[in-house]
Amino acid sequence: MDLQTIKGLKSYFVEFGTRKVFVSEAGEGFPILMLHGGGAGATGLSNYSKNIEYLAQHFRVIVPDMQGYGQSTKGVKRSDPFGDLAEVMLGLLDQLKIPQIHIIGNSLGGACALRMALEAPERVTALVLMGPGGINTTRGLPTKGIQHLLNYYGGEGPSREKLRTFIREYLVYDGLQVSEDLIELRYQASIDPEVIASPPLQRPNGLKGAIRMDFTRDPRLKRCNTPTLVLWGSDDKVNRPSGGETLRQTMKNCDLYYFAQTGHWVQWERAEQFNAVTCSYLQIQTPSTFSGA
Repeated sequence: MDLQTIKGLKSYFVEFGTRKVFVSEAGEGFPILMLHGGGAGATGLSNYSKNIEYLAQHFRVIVPDMQGYGQSTKGVKRSDPFGDLAEVMLGLLDQLKIPQIHIIGNSLGGACALRMALEAPERVTALVLMGPGGINTTRGLPTKGIQHLLNYYGGEGPSREKLRTFIREYLVYDGLQVSEDLIELRYQASIDPEVIASPPLQRPNGLKGAIRMDFTRDPRLKRCNTPTLVLWGSDDKVNRPSGGETLRQTMKNCDLYYFAQTGHWVQWERAEQFNAVTCSYLQIQTPSTFSGA
């Protein structure tokens, strides 16, 4: 989809403190925050190119580039990356004067969304998480997909071939679905000098940092009552699909749906089904007191 054709799409910057966040939005109604994944060159618009227009028919859709990515301020705290990302996104909501919101998060964006719900449960009315990061990460070796991600800026540095391999072999079930144009778009974003100087996704900073990045080690997860829909590709090679069952068993109000023959990018690979189930779920979870103001 050509993002320029999305009806009513507008983009702007929001600045607060030392942060500058690039935001795109479309639609009206109860707000949804859509948080993209952490792969090299990821941005909000490229991650959700197949979903924004549909959801904007029913909601006010807010799609930022997260801290460290796209046109937003670079640099993420290695001591607590999920916390840093969540702090920035909660700050963005403050600046936009949004007291409550639904959040959709893919991979790293899912980890950020979940951390926001733990830090400020009164503000997060519902979660939709697609293959979220931070589940059982200290209870087994990293997947090959995660290892490839973490090695992207290592060795001889970023390259088209590294990114092509990650996207086509690890990110999606059928790599032939991904065009060279999309790979090139991601590659150009990944070689921003500021990103190369401070990659947003790095290995945990020591044992304490690793434990902090594993939600299953956080006692607040069992107490989290936020309505949550977990969507996971059964062939995800980045974050293990077993993480979905962990969340279903741990969280008080969690539904789980697996997509067959689907990798890590549910919202892109199975866009039509994703849009339908997500829209339906979030409409049910929208507070009845919402006036549209």
